[in-house]
Parts: sequence; structure tokens; C-alpha cells
Amino acid sequence: MERTLNLIFKEKIIAIIRGIERDAILDMARAIKKGGISCLEIALDHSTAGSVRNAYELITLLKKEFGEELCVGAGTVLSEEEVWQCARAGAAYIISPNTNCAVIRKTKQLGLVSMPGAFTPSEVVMAYEAGADIVKLFPAGILGIEYIKSVRSPLKHIAMSAVGNVTPENCTDFLNAGCCCVGVGSNLADRKVIACGDFEKITSNAREYVRNIRENAL
Repeated sequence: MERTLNLIFKEKIIAIIRGIERDAILDMARAIKKGGISCLEIALDHSTAGSVRNAYELITLLKKEFGEELCVGAGTVLSEEEVWQCARAGAAYIISPNTNCAVIRKTKQLGLVSMPGAFTPSEVVMAYEAGADIVKLFPAGILGIEYIKSVRSPLKHIAMSAVGNVTPENCTDFLNAGCCCVGVGSNLADRKVIACGDFEKITSNAREYVRNIRENAL
């Protein structure tokens, strides 16, 4: 768990992969890795039971293919059962859009990094007191930089991330406002780019994020 946290704090960015099919996941992961990002979140798709199972399989596939070269976690995890399944698949961290204390506790019991979502200061503190390692401020793009600065001010002892409409241009604004890392999804690889198989574009986007973070994050 400590190694995972240290890597997240060092790289400051997690790539979010959602709704991708098995036959494209390895090329997608290679493209992101080539761009300099090694933390990948496979988001669970709850639209169907099969989609959730597919996410577990993708995590296992990535772990088998890349081993320790990539730090693979699970996102949109909503229940204790899903935590267990993700851990079984090989996820190193568990991310949720909401604060669910049972999910946080199960994550910690299994020795994984916990990153639940929160919208208000009360939710941030609740998640932290339940054992969260990092609290995800979501949706960060709607909350805005000034809101995040205001929440961080009295709660600097709590590590927070920013997820939701984080672009290459504003990612360091969130980091410099006090977030320890950002999560990036459609701005890294939207559905059209994935459908076209334009993995070089994904690599280019990843490099843009990484370059901005290295050059401008405090």
C-alpha cells in the first residue's frame, strides 16, 4: 500500500479508463504508459452486470501483462462486494464517486489504498475519519479552484485529489491549489479517439499532462 501511495504522490496523475473493450485495453494501456503515466484506474460500468465483470477481467489482464510496470486500480466502486472482487482481480487502489464508510473500511481491511469521492467539507472529513488515504474532490471542474482552496484551508492534514473536467491546461491549477493528484478521463482519451484506435493521440495527450505537471506543479 505504501508503494502505491508513494507512486501516486510522485506522479500526481491517474488515467481513468472507462467503457473500453477487452481487445483494445492493452493498446490503450501501452499508449498511456508510453506517454509517461503509470497509474491506471479501470472504472466499473454499472449499466449491466456484464460490464462490471468486464472491468474485473480488464484489471486482471493488465496485471498479468504489465506486472509492476503499471499501478492498476479500480474506480466507481460502490459496494463491499465490488471492493473484494477488485482486490481479487489485482487492483492496488479503490476509487469511488461517493463517500461510503463500509466501502472505505473494506478497502483498508484488504490492504488497499482508499480514495472515496466527496463534495462537501463534511463528506471529506467523514471519509478521512473512516480511513481514506486520499479524498477525491468530485466533480472538481464544477467545484472550481477557489472552492478547493477554501476546503483545503482548514483541512490541510487530509490528502485530496481532483477529478472531473481536469485538462492539460488546468491540471496544475488543481495541484497548486493543494491537491496531491488529479484523475483524468475523457480529456485524455475520449470515445471517438478510442473508437478510431488513435493510440498515438492518447500518448500525445498523456505527454502533455505529464509535461505540464513536471514544469508547472509546485
